[in-house]
Amino acid sequence: MTFFLANWFLFAAALVSGALLFWPMLSRGAGRGRVSPSEAVNLINREKGVLVDVSEPAEYATGHAGGSKSVPFGSLETSTDLPRNKGVPVLLLCPTGARAQRGVGLLRKRGYENTQAVAGGTAAWREANLPIERSV
Repeated sequence: MTFFLANWFLFAAALVSGALLFWPMLSRGAGRGRVSPSEAVNLINREKGVLVDVSEPAEYATGHAGGSKSVPFGSLETSTDLPRNKGVPVLLLCPTGARAQRGVGLLRKRGYENTQAVAGGTAAWREANLPIERSV
């Protein structure tokens, strides 16, 4: 016990360094269900992923990711515009990524287990210099 009391700072340093080593693994688990725009493009190209924009129609018209389908967030639970194959990756997108993240849970309840939100939304998509289209 005297050894522990005399060297408490070494034990504290060991605990802190251990926690810092595990932090990336823990934070990755918290961010499950999100992909970067470049990861989304890989899923679209390699696994025939479907990009779904859950923005409201007015937001979608001002600018959306190239090739994305418009399915407003309010109609996600009942929409028939989603892929019939529930095994295909479904990538949700909105202006900031917040609505898309909530949509992941809704679609997973419908059986779309391979659903992920694009982190950062349309803003991150634009920042990654990926194609943006505007509806006329």
